[in-house]
Amino acid sequence: MSWLPLSFGAPMVLWGLLALPVIWWLLRLTPPKPQTEVFPPLKILARVLRREETPQQSPWWLTLLRLLMAALVVLALAEPVFNPREKLPAEGAALALVIDNGWASAADWGKRVATAERLIGDAGSNGVPVVIAFTAEKPNAEIGPFDASAALDHLRAAKPRPVPTDRPAVYARVAAALERLPGASVAVLADGLAAKGDEAAFRTLLEKNATRLVWATSDRMSLTGLIGADNQVDGFALTAIRAPSDPAPAQVTAGAFDDKGRRIADATLTFSPGEATATATMTVPFELRNDFASIALDGEHQAGAVRVLDESSKRRRVGLLSQAEADQAQPLLSPLYYIRRALQPFADLVEPSSADLADAIPQLLDQKPAMIIMADVGTIPEQVKQRLVDWVDKGGTLVRFAGPRLAAAGNDDDLLPVRLRSGERALGGALSWTTPQAVTEFPKNGPFADLSPPSEVTVSRQVLAEPTPDIVERTWATLADGTPLVTGMKKDKGTLVLFHVTPEATWSNLPISGTFVEMLRRVVQLSRNQGAAVANAEAKAVSLAPYRMIGADGMLTPPSPDARPLVPGAGPLPVTLENPPGLYGSETGVFAHNLLNASSTFAPLARPQVSLPVTAIPYAFDESENLKGPLVAVALLLMALDTLAVFWMGGLLARRPRRTAVATTAAVLVVLGGLFGHADLARADDSKPGDAQAIEDISKTRIAYVITGEPGVDSISRAGLEGLTRFLIEKTALEPGPPAGVDIAKDELSFFPLIYWPIDATAPMPSQAAIARIDAYMQQGGTVLFDTRDQFSNGIGAGSASPATERLRDILANLNVPPLEPVPSDHVLTKSFFILPEFPGRFNGSPLWVEASLEASNTENRPVRTGDGVSPIMITANDFAGAWAVDENGDPMLPTVPPDPMQRVYALRAGVNIMMYMLTGNYKSDQVHVPVLLERLGQ
Repeated sequence: MSWLPLSFGAPMVLWGLLALPVIWWLLRLTPPKPQTEVFPPLKILARVLRREETPQQSPWWLTLLRLLMAALVVLALAEPVFNPREKLPAEGAALALVIDNGWASAADWGKRVATAERLIGDAGSNGVPVVIAFTAEKPNAEIGPFDASAALDHLRAAKPRPVPTDRPAVYARVAAALERLPGASVAVLADGLAAKGDEAAFRTLLEKNATRLVWATSDRMSLTGLIGADNQVDGFALTAIRAPSDPAPAQVTAGAFDDKGRRIADATLTFSPGEATATATMTVPFELRNDFASIALDGEHQAGAVRVLDESSKRRRVGLLSQAEADQAQPLLSPLYYIRRALQPFADLVEPSSADLADAIPQLLDQKPAMIIMADVGTIPEQVKQRLVDWVDKGGTLVRFAGPRLAAAGNDDDLLPVRLRSGERALGGALSWTTPQAVTEFPKNGPFADLSPPSEVTVSRQVLAEPTPDIVERTWATLADGTPLVTGMKKDKGTLVLFHVTPEATWSNLPISGTFVEMLRRVVQLSRNQGAAVANAEAKAVSLAPYRMIGADGMLTPPSPDARPLVPGAGPLPVTLENPPGLYGSETGVFAHNLLNASSTFAPLARPQVSLPVTAIPYAFDESENLKGPLVAVALLLMALDTLAVFWMGGLLARRPRRTAVATTAAVLVVLGGLFGHADLARADDSKPGDAQAIEDISKTRIAYVITGEPGVDSISRAGLEGLTRFLIEKTALEPGPPAGVDIAKDELSFFPLIYWPIDATAPMPSQAAIARIDAYMQQGGTVLFDTRDQFSNGIGAGSASPATERLRDILANLNVPPLEPVPSDHVLTKSFFILPEFPGRFNGSPLWVEASLEASNTENRPVRTGDGVSPIMITANDFAGAWAVDENGDPMLPTVPPDPMQRVYALRAGVNIMMYMLTGNYKSDQVHVPVLLERLGQ
């Protein structure tokens, strides 16, 4: 029996409500209340003899209380259920429960278990056995049939696996079990993701012995997966997928993490309406990209949203080859000298031990380089040429430099991007020019498109390319007269590149320019690492041991006992229970085995078309609530109130001492509060929230930071000031309180000696009123430390205008800013606690700008330069908070650039000096006058 969201398990008991009038009639009478009289015996006797005693009517409120108590007892016996659920079809000879527990089910696994528990519970109430099977378990896993209790134990012991489902094998086992239980109901709890062989699997499961199908699936497939993370020239190119034909646009954020799980960078991928693929580029410096260990999508708690990275996405191995003998006396004339200098910071260089090309080329290829550079190598020996061509076709990058040998060797269509004219073009030759040629703008279709052409580079000699129809699209750099300087082309999966000049500064001064370094760096980033990126000692191993596995929820975990060594192959390797996704190898080198590959797609699972009765149910938690217990509790409470009312009306409480009555009343109030849980005793509180916050702010020295509204920026600011606070406590006598985030538009600023303001161009521009409050704070003695955090690309003093610098200029335009100067070497900031020549942060190079000292000429008598007070403003671009930021364990959250451990120490020391300067003012500078003061005092 059910009325809206309320149902009753025993509705016949509700007929007991008809007895309420009878109960009312029985309860309406109560003994008369005793009266207190002065002792007049005769008067009392006379009244007793004269009057007939009649019963007194029960008070209406007491009658109502008792009627309500009786109604609650009747309702409780009827077993009411709030928000009842419909009983699921779990009848027949048995219930076959088939549950997908692959990686796609991890995000809402709790709902799937709750749905399965309801099905098993209904099967148990009907007394039918349960066959329960999971599609991502071992083939020999026990499937039953079980009774309801054992089936629940198997269900609760199961968990999602980070592997695809195997429906054909599991459905075949369930179909075989149902041959002994014909007429069973089959419940399919699918993950909504289609897989190969589904149609045949459903046919095997449902065609013979099933009498009903219960189909449970999610309303919509909301999975998002990461199928690509390629380290390219300017950053990591990310590719994400979702279910096709989704009409709603969507955004997902991807985060990059290092091997300690610290977040280094992030990027946003946007799905257009109806699009199943989204791409984005995670633009970060090359040095930081080499620290990436994994990339994961935020909010996606499943293995498909995580990609682990190995050495194939990090530093490249580059082989160097030259036919010229190395001249130890004149190393600058070596063909490989400038190439080594250019590549050493960001590539691993390998060279052959033999000068013979027939031996040198195989030696390089055996080390599986990502790129090979040939400096003026002429004819390639035929016995090794085909192996070199195959290496290029499979993804290798071959870079060749011109020279006399290459010009004399002629054309090689397999290993050159363009055909060459015979001979060389030089000043005074047959194919000559009168003046050296400069480099013009780089073509937009090449990898050097965003580089500025080097105005100082000239070319006096080169090899010429034959004019062909495709010469323009293969040209990556040109001279002023239009002739190609660098050409390149894709060859199958590899790349061929030719510099039409020599690698030493004989035909051109390009090798000694900074542009040459950047050009080689771009070409290295275009290359792809070859083979498994494991240590050389392990590269020859037949298999790789499990190292770190990706769990079903997307977290990296230690290997499970079921994981087996992985045997790397030529193509994509399947993900199985024996080889789950993750890293294989050891600390010396790992191989990334990811769940999804570049060709993966998400196809929604279609419900099978069968002639059986079908019941579709959603995944949901059981929200029904049995009201029998609460109703009985309320009835008992009313019974206690009725008892107290009878005591009060009988005068029992009145004849007790007053103290006992008060205690009894207090005890009743406590019981009522405990039963209802809603006792809200009003208490007077004269204190104000603002006063309490103010007392907390001034009880200890606290450093404040401006809340920008950007979660990533604000979290780093707080972590940075916490790291500086820890360092101050360790190194100084100062014990600051926890950092405080302030809203400059409404919070009181005068409580804080220093406010750290990270400038973020995406944050909202402060209002004029807020800027006016900052101006007043600075005029009243406070100091604001502005940090644009853009030194890596710009810097405050470099004359550039990054978005953060532009935002800072807009803010400062509304402030009364004094004249500024970089901190001089004799400023009090350089020696307020530590002796510091500079003030680095996460970046190094930007000066710290402070108020200019107006009287700083008598440096002989006053060696510490300072004004009469403290600078109200400081500006840097070095990202102080990024260098100070620590996690809960005290470990740094962000790496320094460059990655120098001492730079972080100097950054913390800079923070200490700033705090000492803020708290002591020119006290430190006055210390140099102590000898003179003592002499004048006669001491």
